[in-house]
Amino acid sequence: MKKLKQFFVMTMGCVFLAIGVYFFKIPNGFATGGVTGIGTILAKLTPISAGIWIWVLNVALLVLGFIFLGRGNGIKTVYCSMLYSALTYILEIVVPLTEPLSNQPLLELVYAMLLTSIGSAFIFNAEASSGGTDITALILKKYTSLDVGKALLAVDFVVAASSFIVFDIQTGLFSLLGLFAKAFIVDAVIDNLNTCKYFVVITDKREEISTFIMDTLKHGVTVASVVGEYTKQDKAMIHTVCKRVEAIKLRSKIKEIDPKAFVIITTSSEIIGRGFRGV
Repeated sequence: MKKLKQFFVMTMGCVFLAIGVYFFKIPNGFATGGVTGIGTILAKLTPISAGIWIWVLNVALLVLGFIFLGRGNGIKTVYCSMLYSALTYILEIVVPLTEPLSNQPLLELVYAMLLTSIGSAFIFNAEASSGGTDITALILKKYTSLDVGKALLAVDFVVAASSFIVFDIQTGLFSLLGLFAKAFIVDAVIDNLNTCKYFVVITDKREEISTFIMDTLKHGVTVASVVGEYTKQDKAMIHTVCKRVEAIKLRSKIKEIDPKAFVIITTSSEIIGRGFRGV
């Protein structure tokens, strides 16, 4: 079930990625780095479409990955890389575009970055990769002492800067803006996807609340005995974490069981452990 869910998330990520690239990046010449940016520039310089270039480049990088990294390169990377490339090529055939959807390049850049960032975040959240320059990063990390992050940023910067020459100054400026915005948006989306709630509940109804958390929400509970300094009364302090969608249900149940409970709810961008993300 977990694997099916992961492949569904990866598939949705590839769909968002392909839509953002085909409908908004390629028609406007937004080369914000990576295989997509290289494919967009090569499509401008050759009679071969961007979709085909993206597919060819991804296949070539996957082959290099298997040669230099072995089969550990991962079936998830192969799946995402090929599906994203295929979807982009299919969109070229089914919905041919000869110009941008609108005459508002800034608006289209926003949609391009949002859709591709959401797609990338979905894929990363499923512990996968869309291939491309990520494979280059792994090869560099294995065989050189280069700072991989800086090396890839430098490559992406060169790709984005090339759009000044291949397209025009305005497109180049938008490409650079998209390049710098991409990292922040992807991180923000990933953090939002992984948002969890941490509950601290001080109550007299330890058994009822703990039972609800363990039996209904299927989460663990840590309990400590505490004394209220003001009232001098013995209380139970319950600690638990849950997913964002479960937080409203838990808060309502606590109020129902013990209206006088003192509840502290904080937000966490990531929880590692059983029932959440692996280490």
